[in-house]
Amino acid sequence: MKLLTRRDLVIAFVSVLGTCCAFALADQKPAVLGWTVIDWNSVPAVKSDVGETRQFIRQPTATLDQLEIHATTLNPGLQSHPPHKHANEEVIIVDRGTVEAFGEGKWTRVGPGSVIFNASNTLHAIRNAGSGPATYHVVSFVTPRTKELEQAAKP
Repeated sequence: MKLLTRRDLVIAFVSVLGTCCAFALADQKPAVLGWTVIDWNSVPAVKSDVGETRQFIRQPTATLDQLEIHATTLNPGLQSHPPHKHANEEVIIVDRGTVEAFGEGKWTRVGPGSVIFNASNTLHAIRNAGSGPATYHVVSFVTPRTKELEQAAKP
């Protein structure tokens, strides 16, 4: 039977410590967002079947469980997804182009500078109603109350 050497014990200790650190880092929550400036050109555009998106922020803040900010550019005649609903609320600000926003059972046409508020658990959608690309910014928030509203909306 071979006895473990001091070298063997050190290697084993370092391996266990490294594994524990890796798991601890993987389980960490994202840092709370502080004052931030993000240049449009520093965020890569990710192409999709309907246009492209830029993900600016998706992390907790001092008062929100999660703040998400992204921009979507839709190609003419397309929508990002079918009408849907979720517990978190969101604000959409139209930057360029003409879009139609779906809410309360109807489509409403709006242009640059327009603001759309999608309330919690309400059916909504957005589509490009113009002849060129349409870009809009989405600001979505998750609060401690959001989880309660998710549970209340379940059948």
